[in-house]
Amino acid sequence: MPRGGRKGGHKGRVRTYTSPEEIDAQMKEEKERKKQEQEGDEAGASPNSLAEKLPASGSEDSDDENSQRKRAGVQGLIEIDNPNRVAQKSKKVTQIELDEPKQLSRREREEIEKQKAKERYMKMHLAGKTDQAKADLARLAIVKKQREEAAKKKEEEKKAKDAAAAAARGINSLSLK
Repeated sequence: MPRGGRKGGHKGRVRTYTSPEEIDAQMKEEKERKKQEQEGDEAGASPNSLAEKLPASGSEDSDDENSQRKRAGVQGLIEIDNPNRVAQKSKKVTQIELDEPKQLSRREREEIEKQKAKERYMKMHLAGKTDQAKADLARLAIVKKQREEAAKKKEEEKKAKDAAAAAARGINSLSLK
């Protein structure tokens, strides 16, 4: 037996086909039922409800109207009040307010605060007001002092070397004469 099962249906059931006459009869019944509903609605309707049935200029939600029309039979009589169900209303471009600040999530807020704190710290660091900046400046001052002392010492050694070389030349020049 092939993996996909047998060809042609489920467990030997006989397929039934709807004849074109039956389809036509069902369509006629459905049209008649719709006409009767419309006539019943129009007979008991007030002028305000007729205005609601006309195509709206776009100011009302057509989703609510369609959902009420679809309720037929017993469903139209039973009111369902589910507190957990949230009716989704689509906002139109004119209703969206761009001036309203966007609500940030906790993580986004924390990230922004962290960046601002880092920027503040860097400004204070560059101004030399933080402990770390003070320690860095003190270290730099010590290094500068050490370099100046090393430069002075080197200069003195060079002068001493030049003086010793000059003295040695002076002795050599006297001995040559």
